[in-house]
Amino acid sequence: MAAVPLTPLPQSPDLEGFSNPFLLTGPKGFEEFITFPGNDDTFVRLDLPGVPEECVRVVLSRSKKAVIVYGEAHKVHSHDSSPRSYLNIIRTICTCCDFSSFTYQMADGVIRLLLSKTSTDPSCIPVLDVCYGEGKVYESKQLENGSLYVRLDMPGVPRDNFAVTVANGRVKVTGQAPSVSYDSDGRFYSAGVAMLSAPVNIPSRRIKTIAKNGVIRLLIPPL
Repeated sequence: MAAVPLTPLPQSPDLEGFSNPFLLTGPKGFEEFITFPGNDDTFVRLDLPGVPEECVRVVLSRSKKAVIVYGEAHKVHSHDSSPRSYLNIIRTICTCCDFSSFTYQMADGVIRLLLSKTSTDPSCIPVLDVCYGEGKVYESKQLENGSLYVRLDMPGVPRDNFAVTVANGRVKVTGQAPSVSYDSDGRFYSAGVAMLSAPVNIPSRRIKTIAKNGVIRLLIPPL
């Protein structure tokens, strides 16, 4: 019989309404801003799960009032419902600040930017306008051959930091995202994604996994 997908739920009460239900510990939210006392630099972390390094583009607007981040997450597996696109706009809302330059690095579905700005008021900080990616952080699909396909986002997790376990028929995925650059902390994800048709333990190697760009995909065979 085929495995049954589990509905993802927040891991703790304080995460109610948070868009990624798999986050257990670490900074909440799809973005993080850190300003540095004594200079005009701002660190920004943005989650772009599924986006490879070559499919991200960062542009300084002509007005120098905004930095625009584009990302494209193509379909990796034939059972993905659709590709996804991201648009994030980091802008100033004052008249005294302009962005002068930026650097960024992209890894494991997370982009980290260091923004420099000219300012006559050091208390000014940028704000973020987000048109977030199309599609959900989780999807599942029953296949004609009896397998269950599951895709879930755990941005920031390297491909070798995912773990899949099966105990008492429950398929569980965990992922550890280390702190990189100026991140305030690392993040830990955990998700029960499916129940097998019997409360058994099976070797996780029977489940085909694809971990890439902060996204893990599973093909869970029927018993």
